[in-house]
Amino acid sequence: MSMETTETPNTMCYHPRRDFAGMEKRRIKAAALFAQGLSQSEVARQLGVSRQATKNWFDRWKRGGPPALQAAGRAGRKPRLTPKQRQRIEKALLQGPRAHGLEAELWSLPRIAWVIERLTGIRYHPGHVWRVMRALGWSAQKPQPKARERDEATIHSWKTRTWPSIKKKPSGAAHA
Repeated sequence: MSMETTETPNTMCYHPRRDFAGMEKRRIKAAALFAQGLSQSEVARQLGVSRQATKNWFDRWKRGGPPALQAAGRAGRKPRLTPKQRQRIEKALLQGPRAHGLEAELWSLPRIAWVIERLTGIRYHPGHVWRVMRALGWSAQKPQPKARERDEATIHSWKTRTWPSIKKKPSGAAHA
């Protein structure tokens, strides 16, 4: 199993991805080894797989030959959104909430669900929107609650000059 990395501005996520082509190659190789008369145990050793896997492959090979070991197609449920729809959604999200008539400059799952439904006609429960966001390579980000009026120079001055002068100092008697 290989690992695919998805980098976003502040995070790096690892999503396990199966190598379906590599898995099929290994099964076809097993069929060739079975045809040469090798035992299931020997095939398992050569390919580095479990004996149970080779037993399953052998049974399928016996019933249908090498074609029975070919890939069955994609695994799992088909995605509801097409790649083109996902691109449209990402483009809309990059425009920001205000471009879609929302007041606050912050995306939330219910807001994203609303945009997805508006653009594609596909309704997602807000609790499942994060799957779409992960597929787009996005991650949850919490805004930093800092006032716009914040003056970093004044804060630094207060921390380095004022605070040390008013801070309680330990008395000499307490350490005796």
